[in-house]
Amino acid sequence: MESDLAQDRPIAPTSLRVAAAVVAVEGIGTAVFGIFEAFHTTSARVVMGTTTALFFVGFGAALVACAWGLTRISSWARGPVLFTQLAGLGLAWNFRGDDTWWISVMLAVPAVVTLVAMLRPATIAALNDAG
Repeated sequence: MESDLAQDRPIAPTSLRVAAAVVAVEGIGTAVFGIFEAFHTTSARVVMGTTTALFFVGFGAALVACAWGLTRISSWARGPVLFTQLAGLGLAWNFRGDDTWWISVMLAVPAVVTLVAMLRPATIAALNDAG
């Protein structure tokens, strides 16, 4: 019965799968950063370290869930993904400079790739049809 449902589901366009893959990598990276933060919290900043770690792990998990939603052509994932990429572009702009240009690039490139993929006509049509 499960296989019958999977066969009835339309296949996500390539642009949507690209966006989902980039968002999944962002989510995993964000969660790993949160775990890294948890293990490097000092006794002088327990509350800040713990809440920061929990935030990044939770945010990373949410991004992975959105990536999964995109692969399932679920329209609910569109808003959080677009918002995250726009926020990433804003962060990239703030990190521009002589010493931090590489952080800016690491934030901007996946954001632009994802935004372009999410705004492709095939992606928009697939997510609108999923409504």
